[in-house]
Amino acid sequence: MPEAPSHILIVDDVPRNLQVLALLLDKAGYRVSMAMDGAKALAMVQVEPPDLILLDVMMPELDGLEVCRRLKADPSVREIPVIFLTAKAELEDLQEGFRLGAVDYVTKPFRGGELLARVATHVKLGQALERERELRRSLEATLAQVKVLSGLLPICAKCKKIRDDQGYWNQIENYLCAHADVDFTHGICPECSSALYPEMNG
Repeated sequence: MPEAPSHILIVDDVPRNLQVLALLLDKAGYRVSMAMDGAKALAMVQVEPPDLILLDVMMPELDGLEVCRRLKADPSVREIPVIFLTAKAELEDLQEGFRLGAVDYVTKPFRGGELLARVATHVKLGQALERERELRRSLEATLAQVKVLSGLLPICAKCKKIRDDQGYWNQIENYLCAHADVDFTHGICPECSSALYPEMNG
């Protein structure tokens, strides 16, 4: 089954910029959504989180920095990579953007090849990080289900019962079933077989 195209959300208050970017990304094989203001972008992200956001810095009402701040404050979407689109190359703006959690920036007017290269890099990086997070969640879920025995276990030298934390003595198989997620099947070892059934080993 072919892999679904990566989803890019473009946020810019200039319709012409949206059209140019959408055409460029569409030709490169991406699925594109567009928003003309920060509030709409935040709402769209909640409905369908994109794989990456191209976010204009200078917008009325909610500017790009504030949109980025709100995205990164939301645990459900904070991992979405944000690339700023800005006509302002002042160092303080870019520093603030990176402090808020943006991964990159492209200055306007942008060069199509450069923009596509940056988008591809961060989409692939985001996918790799998501796979790592999924693996970590899977491992954590698996570990949560595994009961690990560790430390010293008081065991009777004669009957081999184990004393639990409450001071009760348990059959070893009962204790292990309760603490190690194991089940026992019953058999008999050769030595016990010889002792119990000598006639069968004559």
